[in-house]
Amino acid sequence: MQLDFSTLPYASSRQPLFATRGVVATSQPLAAQAGLAILQRGGNAVDAAIATAAALTVLEPTSNGIGSDAFALVWDGAQLHGLNGSGRAPAALTLDAVRRHGHSMMPTRGWLPVTVPGAPAAWRDLHKRFGSLRFSTIFEPAISYAEQGYPVSPVLARYWNRAAQVYRGNTDPEFSGWNSTFAPGGHAPQAGEIWRSPGHARTLSMIAESQADDFYRGGIAQSIADFAAQTGGLLTLDDLGRHSSTWVEPIHTSYRGYDVWEIPPNGQGLAALIGLNILEGFPLDQFPRESAQSYHLQIEAIKLAFADAQRYIADPERVPVPTEALLSKAYAAERRGLINERALMPEPGDPLRGGTVYLCAADGDGMMVSLIQSNYMGFGSGIVVPGTGIALQNRGAGFTLQAGHPNQIEPGKRPFHTIIPGFLTREGQAIGPFGVMGGHMQPQGHLQMIVNTIDYGLNPQASLDAPRWYWEQGRAIELEPGVSNEIVEQLRAQGHEVQVCQEVGTVGRGQIIWRLPSGAYVAGSDGRTDGCAVGY
Repeated sequence: MQLDFSTLPYASSRQPLFATRGVVATSQPLAAQAGLAILQRGGNAVDAAIATAAALTVLEPTSNGIGSDAFALVWDGAQLHGLNGSGRAPAALTLDAVRRHGHSMMPTRGWLPVTVPGAPAAWRDLHKRFGSLRFSTIFEPAISYAEQGYPVSPVLARYWNRAAQVYRGNTDPEFSGWNSTFAPGGHAPQAGEIWRSPGHARTLSMIAESQADDFYRGGIAQSIADFAAQTGGLLTLDDLGRHSSTWVEPIHTSYRGYDVWEIPPNGQGLAALIGLNILEGFPLDQFPRESAQSYHLQIEAIKLAFADAQRYIADPERVPVPTEALLSKAYAAERRGLINERALMPEPGDPLRGGTVYLCAADGDGMMVSLIQSNYMGFGSGIVVPGTGIALQNRGAGFTLQAGHPNQIEPGKRPFHTIIPGFLTREGQAIGPFGVMGGHMQPQGHLQMIVNTIDYGLNPQASLDAPRWYWEQGRAIELEPGVSNEIVEQLRAQGHEVQVCQEVGTVGRGQIIWRLPSGAYVAGSDGRTDGCAVGY
């Protein structure tokens, strides 16, 4: 079947965007417009995506930064390509080193969870392969916002002020750069207040002019390594200089005649595909979208998928990941047999027996990009290299200290990663990019967007605006207030431990661009945040 959005099967207060020559959708309107400006200057979708990503490090520092990791899927007009831009653990980050600091699990703040930032190299590598404008040109909007400032938007201000409560009064030397960069004058910016960051501007200019080489082998790298040495960090010039992105073959599964694509491990996109495989065996379209039956089946499928993902996903450069076996339709049928009318406690199977920003961009020639980058947990590690604007991610928190686990911490290893870009095709033709931010919500969000689109025919904006669910652990789930009391009570009767969440960030924030049979694009951006979809 073809996607048909001529009607609105689900009432949405916002209409989708329709455009032909180019579209950018992300969680900050000014960042989306930065990407659109690059399209209008003759850039392609990759140029626009990089411009948007660079701008987001300035315009939404609560979720990502220059010290982020990044992943991308690029449709070049005929084929889908994947880029893993996640960094590896420093050479000195060992299991013993973490335990010597008194930790029984990976910490989330400070130097220990800091791995090598991969985003600047990912921008460079995407541009080298697909870009059309000069690399330095596409950084101009981001640098301008950093130099001249911008008024902080409402949702951004709320998360920024929440972070300030954590770091206010912290006198540890390793956190000294956070307050001077993100809380100048002693407070985080309020909605409408102008925020500037000369350090961001200088660093972005150096990345732009050096094709990111300065970040890994030049003056920026030296600043990062020096600050680490001065404040107890493990990251060194050698660690930074050894970094490289990895071009990967995207993984996929078929779902009701469509193909859903993800980046392979060390990302958790595999969980979304496993969940869809399990769910495909149920006649979901026989149940209304707003029904306990539909919610129950989706939740149970993702629970089983996560059990396997958390058991098997690791860095495939170090540990074999049984991706093919986990995506087997026969294995999905076996796992599906565990689902009944009662909420289950998920356990991993044996398949071998037989704080993030997302953006998407598209141009008039049919090139499309799905890109996600993140510092993780808001401002990441909380470490900001003074004078640079570089907030370092804490992706090492994704490692486990459990001996023998595939994802056990090791020097030079990539951790389990939550950030995942998604893409949808049908019969070898691109439908488009999609993504939902928010830690372990991301595979759950991907599954829900695919179900909304394919099973229930929702357009991108309606799909994003529809009430969502979030599985936490065990039988515990959170539902948005838009879910009816009848569904809440029925799910409780089936054994689900239901909480109605009041914090919109729990269920993530997403964007979608679909290409229609006419060649035009239809796009949406999540109303739970400040962003928008723009096009021309």
